[in-house]
Amino acid sequence: MDLRLENQTLSVSYTEFVLQGFPGVSSYRELLSIPFFSVYIVILAGNLIIIYRILVERSLQSPMYHLIALLFAVNICCTTAIVPNTLLALLCGLDHISLGGCLFQMFFMYAMVMFESNVLLLMALDRYVAICRPLHYHDVMTSRLLLQLSIVSLVECSLLVSPIIIVASQVEFCFSNLILDFACENMALLNLGCGNMHNKEIVGLMVRILVTAMDISLLLVSYSRILYTAMNIATGKARHKTLHTCGTHLSVIVLNYSCGLLSSIAYRMAISIDVQNLTSAIYFLFPATIHPLIYGYRVKEIQVCLIKSWQR
Repeated sequence: MDLRLENQTLSVSYTEFVLQGFPGVSSYRELLSIPFFSVYIVILAGNLIIIYRILVERSLQSPMYHLIALLFAVNICCTTAIVPNTLLALLCGLDHISLGGCLFQMFFMYAMVMFESNVLLLMALDRYVAICRPLHYHDVMTSRLLLQLSIVSLVECSLLVSPIIIVASQVEFCFSNLILDFACENMALLNLGCGNMHNKEIVGLMVRILVTAMDISLLLVSYSRILYTAMNIATGKARHKTLHTCGTHLSVIVLNYSCGLLSSIAYRMAISIDVQNLTSAIYFLFPATIHPLIYGYRVKEIQVCLIKSWQR
């Protein structure tokens, strides 16, 4: 009788889960809403202000600034897929999520993260044409081309994320329905699966390695060529401006990939779940918080427009 009951229990596959991020501080869960809410407000305000200035200022109507606005829009989309649900869970106890809802959140988060990397690649392309092919810049970098490349990039990201979602949807979750994370991370969800999850975890790891390796390779080639051309052709103020602009983009690239690497390593180490949750929060929220500060401070044209609007 006990054996039959055990087999019946193991055959159950949960289709509804409970998101419980930072389980080590369960006694003070409501207080966690303060940093999440504060960071989210900063992200919305910082990103929306610069997006608005780029859209309304004539001096910022060029492909590079349009791509910055697109990057900030992706920041808002990705964090909005996470933070409001987290706040509802912390403040109202609305922490239940269906398997379908969990997979959709995972798909949207990862697709936006990959799309963000592709936007950085488009920025590298824009700077490459501007510096290495300056006479053809306005003929090549048109709004139509940027729109086409953005759509292709979004479709590509959706296709690359799909294997992770398909594999996760086929898992039987009989171990537990308690996800020890504030969002539906792939590793946190697969930890609840029955049997050997190694092969299924490898799928997500391989996609991440493939995408990261391709993106970093393309970025290295692009910026190596840009810096080589700048050092050999540009002089004086032109060289300084080129290096300053590329340095701004490179600082954003290093920030994004460093946070991604930190999160990926943390989820594969035998460390506290709270620390894993913290690295995940840094990965999804910290770059979106810092991007407006980097571009608002280092890009002179944006800085001037922000100061003028503040004075008005």
